[in-house]
Amino acid sequence: MTQPTPIRRDGERPSPLDAALSAAERGWHVFPLRPGTKRPALHGEEQCPQIRDCAGGHRKWEDRATTDPERIRRAWADRPFNIGIATGPSQLLVVDLDMPKPNSNQDTPDGATTFTALCERAGEPVPATYRTRTASGGQHLYFTAPPGFRMPNSAGRLGQRIDTRAWGGYVVAPGSITPAGPYSVLDDHVPAPLPGWLHSLLTPPRSASPSRAALVDRAVRCQRYALRGLEAETASVARAMQGERNSTLLSAARALGRFIAWGDLPRDVVEEALQRAGEAAGLAPKACAATIRSGLNWSIAHNPQRRAA
Repeated sequence: MTQPTPIRRDGERPSPLDAALSAAERGWHVFPLRPGTKRPALHGEEQCPQIRDCAGGHRKWEDRATTDPERIRRAWADRPFNIGIATGPSQLLVVDLDMPKPNSNQDTPDGATTFTALCERAGEPVPATYRTRTASGGQHLYFTAPPGFRMPNSAGRLGQRIDTRAWGGYVVAPGSITPAGPYSVLDDHVPAPLPGWLHSLLTPPRSASPSRAALVDRAVRCQRYALRGLEAETASVARAMQGERNSTLLSAARALGRFIAWGDLPRDVVEEALQRAGEAAGLAPKACAATIRSGLNWSIAHNPQRRAA
């Protein structure tokens, strides 16, 4: 059964376009989600036409999210897209308080209950901030991200059924609707700054600087791990079945590109190994080279630094 559209305070039902424009007026960068779903409505890299927004190279939803009213009107002109908010560009950190799974024990607390207990243990009140209800009955708490920090997403760091969305993440905005129900505003407060105690819980402690010997040992272990990864990925490409060969090659290039970015493997070694594997699987040499270049470039751009151990 179709769920009712959320009602505005003036009694009218807001259109998805109105909801998207309203979010943009707050300075939140929006992009279209497929009607009735939480999935981005934008094309993927493999289907990228390399025109318009992507004329200089493929741009994913986080890069294409916008506050420009004209772009929003064009995007929502023909279809009732749901609304995604790219939290990173919007300088937001959203705490996602989820509901237990339908098959969970009846005593299992939801994310809101766990978050309230977390606040009590910290001796802090539950923050008053912009709050929405999700389609499943959960809640989203919007905070402005700390200036000077590029906060990542997190899953379960604050507790069970509590995730956060920041850079690399997005949330479904009020005005969107799915078969499970609508997304609506519970508290129209201006988003509060992320409380310092929550920021501390979401920031992993910095470890002491390792010794030179430890750094050398780590470099050796990383290189060995990278070589094992190279062997595994090229073997996977070489035995890929028809119809899966190009996608397997692209996936392998993306997986191995991080080792180039981190300095564990030279690019020419990776390219040569993947080229041999792709041709062994039956792909044309030019097609191999193009797929490898695309996958490596994407991975290197998205892995600028080695992850902390």
